[in-house]
Amino acid sequence: MMNLKIRERISEYDYKNIRIGVLGSHSALEIASGAKQESFETVVVCQKGRDKTYTKYYKKLFDHIILLDNFADITKEENVEKLANLNTVFVPNRSFSVYAGYEAIEKEFTIPLLGNRYLLRTEERNTPRNQQYLLQKSGILIPKIFNSPEEIDRLVIVKVAEKKRTIERAFFYATSTEEFEKISADRIKKGIITKEALDESIIEEYVLGAKFNANLFWSPITNEIDLLGFDRRIQTDLDGLLDLPAQEQLDVNIPSQNIEIGHMGATMRESQIEKIFTAAELFIKTCKQEYPPGMIGLFALQGAVSKDLKFYVFDLSPRVPGCPCVESTSPYMKYKYGIEVGPGRRVAMEIKLATKNNRLAEVVT
Repeated sequence: MMNLKIRERISEYDYKNIRIGVLGSHSALEIASGAKQESFETVVVCQKGRDKTYTKYYKKLFDHIILLDNFADITKEENVEKLANLNTVFVPNRSFSVYAGYEAIEKEFTIPLLGNRYLLRTEERNTPRNQQYLLQKSGILIPKIFNSPEEIDRLVIVKVAEKKRTIERAFFYATSTEEFEKISADRIKKGIITKEALDESIIEEYVLGAKFNANLFWSPITNEIDLLGFDRRIQTDLDGLLDLPAQEQLDVNIPSQNIEIGHMGATMRESQIEKIFTAAELFIKTCKQEYPPGMIGLFALQGAVSKDLKFYVFDLSPRVPGCPCVESTSPYMKYKYGIEVGPGRRVAMEIKLATKNNRLAEVVT
């Protein structure tokens, strides 16, 4: 369902002067670079004190800069109007969701979003009809979820919010109820997590397998799925601990934290790629039913391939995944389009196709 104000804005937009906008964080450089490849002007909304990457070091990527005291101010009426006057189609990233907030995005930010703004909140595991619900309803293979520590009968990963940075998760592992209680008590004592956060945590079977983030794009115009490519996460301080020899890992006795700091490209054995498309098709079908008009544009299925070659999905991103390495390391879009196409360029290609055919309303909400 589309906000009437957004529908009105689309009807007033000058399709010959559409600009692609993004919040100055997470994947703004990727989106802007892709927009430039397709000859679009760009708009970046920055927060003072966190803007040099966009206003100084990569300023050539941005034609218009809106500088705010706080990212949350982006949903204020005067800033919404600035974006509207620039004929902006905005591309939501994770930072946009976190700093603007879902309520404001859905009700106050009346700028056309490339994607489904109502799906953004499904990323949160404490919301109804969230990502876990969508994955289960889709029939996608997912790890077993344990309702309580007493049920633990195998290796599990406990996904719990950090105490200081609640958007980050302080994962830990356990193989029994006793181990869960011991590790969680230690982490609460050290101030890494809180008891309240632990009570809301997800206890999930740990899939022993090769990790893959599958980055995808669904086009309502062509009715096709694009596989942009795979990436794997670089995490701190987990990666630092894993660099140590096994005995030193045990000796330092430091609780690891899986904080995402970067990505690296990956490819998958060709005989297994069909499984990725199948999972994506199931997910897209469910989203159309649960959150009409469904998934639009970029999304990611994060999972692992087990030794019996099953693809388990344990996380999803209903927006720009944030992995700029994909364009340069993935061959999959080149197979289809004959050129390297990253997430940013694929977004710009869709907006160009939509405006050319007067179908912009079908790719935004």
